[in-house]
Amino acid sequence: MEEKTAIASLAALAQPMRLRVFRALVGAGPQGMTPGALSLMLGAPASTLSFHLKELTHSGLVTQERESRNLIYRPALHQMNELLTYLTAHCCQGEGCDSATSPDCSTVPATANQREITALGKT
Repeated sequence: MEEKTAIASLAALAQPMRLRVFRALVGAGPQGMTPGALSLMLGAPASTLSFHLKELTHSGLVTQERESRNLIYRPALHQMNELLTYLTAHCCQGEGCDSATSPDCSTVPATANQREITALGKT
């Protein structure tokens, strides 16, 4: 990852609502979430959420896909993992250490998003 990309990613996350949105999407995993589900979960108005999703999408941390009439936002887990690798690349002076390892979030159980939606009272 280039420094410019890392800075854009970190800048996008340096705002409380965007960080909450990104964490919610990471929790949902590869299935992603609709803006409506995110709005209910976070208690954020649709217009505010739209602005923050646009910023996260421009940073490369979130992807957007249209499924039928719905927009689905997904975390770009590969980008997130690259950012974590970039940030920890020089830990322990390049020797690598156990304290700086992070889980590979490229796969998330298929039921993660279903549990969130169920918790919101949807079926």
